[in-house]
Amino acid sequence: MPSRVYDYVLRDGTLFDGSGDAPVRGDLAIHQGLIAAVGEVNGSASTCINVDGLAITPGFVNPMCWANESLIVDGRSQSDIRQGITLEVMGEGWSMGPLNDKLKAYQRERQGTLRYPIEWTTLEQYLDWLARRGVSPNIASFVGAGLIRAHVLGFENRPATRSELVAMQDLVRQAMAGGALGVSAALIYSPGLYADTDELIALASAAAEYGGIYITHLRSEGDHFLESLEEFFTIVRQSGARGEIYHLKAAGPDNWHKIDEAIRRIETERARGLPVTADMYPYSASATGLDAIMPGWVLEGGHDAWVARLRDVQVRDRLVRELSRNGRDGNDLNIEPRSPDNVLLVDFRNPGLREHTGKTLAQVATERGAGPLQTAFDLVIEDNSRVGCVYFTMSEENIRKQITCPWISFCTDSASIAAEGLFLESNPHPRAYGAFPRVLAKYVREEKLLSLEDAIRRMSALPCEVLRIPRRGRLREGWFADVIAFDPDHIQDRATFMEPHQYATGMRHVFVNGTPVLRDGEHTGATPGRVVRHSGQSGP
Repeated sequence: MPSRVYDYVLRDGTLFDGSGDAPVRGDLAIHQGLIAAVGEVNGSASTCINVDGLAITPGFVNPMCWANESLIVDGRSQSDIRQGITLEVMGEGWSMGPLNDKLKAYQRERQGTLRYPIEWTTLEQYLDWLARRGVSPNIASFVGAGLIRAHVLGFENRPATRSELVAMQDLVRQAMAGGALGVSAALIYSPGLYADTDELIALASAAAEYGGIYITHLRSEGDHFLESLEEFFTIVRQSGARGEIYHLKAAGPDNWHKIDEAIRRIETERARGLPVTADMYPYSASATGLDAIMPGWVLEGGHDAWVARLRDVQVRDRLVRELSRNGRDGNDLNIEPRSPDNVLLVDFRNPGLREHTGKTLAQVATERGAGPLQTAFDLVIEDNSRVGCVYFTMSEENIRKQITCPWISFCTDSASIAAEGLFLESNPHPRAYGAFPRVLAKYVREEKLLSLEDAIRRMSALPCEVLRIPRRGRLREGWFADVIAFDPDHIQDRATFMEPHQYATGMRHVFVNGTPVLRDGEHTGATPGRVVRHSGQSGP
């Protein structure tokens, strides 16, 4: 029998198949975009790569990212490819479709530094459009419950009528039929925070008809964290959908102790058969905008209405009173005016304000001779944006507790960017460059809180199983060749809060659908990414 010829063979590596089992020494062959052989490879290859000393694993899956705009501008996905991420899952609460004319106009008006045409209407059209432009990683998305609400109700703060709810469910079904992985909610942001539990059950039920998941930013990660967790359980039970919690955390020192009870409740529900999981990023700070500290009433009507209200002295006085009591309709992140030193300003739309990048809200307030809340209101008005911020509200001890939970996967909760060009005009959270390597370096290699094989499982097979993504996440013959090779002794995150634009090191080779995107630590410029759809459907 003639010897087989493959496209690529990785020789003498340490193979971690994604199952969590102990690794084995061996080879891996890739041919025509698929894994052709694992373990013992008999045959030759057009390209043979010696990977002695490297871990060979399935490509990592990022179940929560904000690459939806950044990949339009730069499809190379530099910051994430260098972390080993081969699949980006977008759409936390607000997806890139479905859009109507009003939402297209709103999206165009709200574009900041990254500018792009909107040449699609449905979510499926956006994903196909992005893949045709050329992207290095595979791409997938949830359909956002907030966008669905805006599509039907605009930014009104009221319950949906029965007919509106039917229309919203139909939009979810259309997105699911087009390949969305499920429906997502972000319940601290307008207009998603206006949805009641029954609305979310209805939308999750529509996604469940297609085998989709309900994934959510809880209504509160602070004072009402545990109550919000119970709402999540209720939605999962009554909708019939599987459920995942975005970036599980307890925010604010007064709430840090709640993580033990939250983990206990999640594990109790899992033991009872409720299909619930979570993801996390390995940092003690979050990143969002100044809208995250605002009550729902001031955000109603959309961005322009919010900015107009902030110009009103009476509204500002009311906000100062409410926020000084830490009152955000019970939806708070426990970010309050008593801790402006813990609010780092990182992203401005207005070039005239970028001198404040890297300063705390307290520093800017002092420079301006104003209180921190009044300064926050002024910055929103002057920048005409939500103003990107990093909030230091979490506990490192809690991160360590979550790291040990086998049902938690890992995410970046960030755009996929590059250390060049327009991306240098803001300071992202370091998770944009380092989330996955940080787990492998700090919590696996240094602190030994979990094994390397389990970390790899939770970065590859686990999210694929949770999201029901077929033929990815494992090293198996006939599966898509999303394969990475890294040095487990030297992989390291480099990005910091003050100097975030630093690529992680130690990732040597990355293949996406059998095409090398990273070779010997350098990006090849290849863009072989495909659309990944639910229920086993994949784009061409």
